[in-house]
Amino acid sequence: MDSAVLLDLLGNENRRRILRLLSHKSCYVTEISEYLGVSPKAVIDHLRKLEEAGLIESTTDGTRRKYFRISRSLRLEVSVSPYGFGAKSAYPASPGLDMTGRCPHLSIEVETANESDTDDLSELAGEFGRLQELDRELSLAQRWVHGRMEDVLSRIDERFGPEADSRFYAEILAAVVETDGSPEAIAAGVQGSNESVERALSRLDDAGFLERENGRFVVR
Repeated sequence: MDSAVLLDLLGNENRRRILRLLSHKSCYVTEISEYLGVSPKAVIDHLRKLEEAGLIESTTDGTRRKYFRISRSLRLEVSVSPYGFGAKSAYPASPGLDMTGRCPHLSIEVETANESDTDDLSELAGEFGRLQELDRELSLAQRWVHGRMEDVLSRIDERFGPEADSRFYAEILAAVVETDGSPEAIAAGVQGSNESVERALSRLDDAGFLERENGRFVVR
């Protein structure tokens, strides 16, 4: 789902409160209306928008009362810093996803789907606890990475001034290391135009970050 659409939807406090309520149990319109303290008509409008976006779904019980519930899990991340703004959304990966080799910078104990597939309540509780701890560790690691990235970008700022596009320069430098160093490969790596990349390479060269060897760039 487009993250901009999600941000617009979740910008409304009542829709956020509806999702918070539905995260605990399925509810019908009158129940939600009483919880929010707003009219059923307003609740129906919010539910319609959430349903159209695919965030919730409805079912009807034997008395023809319609219940609403969250349709599936979704993660929305928003990043705001002096060096960029971004939002991204993602659905949970399949439990059978093979994580082997996918996170070379992290050491994660991964069980196969067959090994972790159990109905024993104590084992399920233990697995839940381990996953909670892993989630906390990953959150801390992500904060550490963001802090280091901002430190790198601030150092680039010190060399070029705060008016420079530090993140673009950092991406250029990373592409120099990860590619063969040719301007064409670097431009493809950062998905930038040849002209903007050439200007950035020239400035990085003049500042002493890079040097050109046989038409290719290397980091000094």
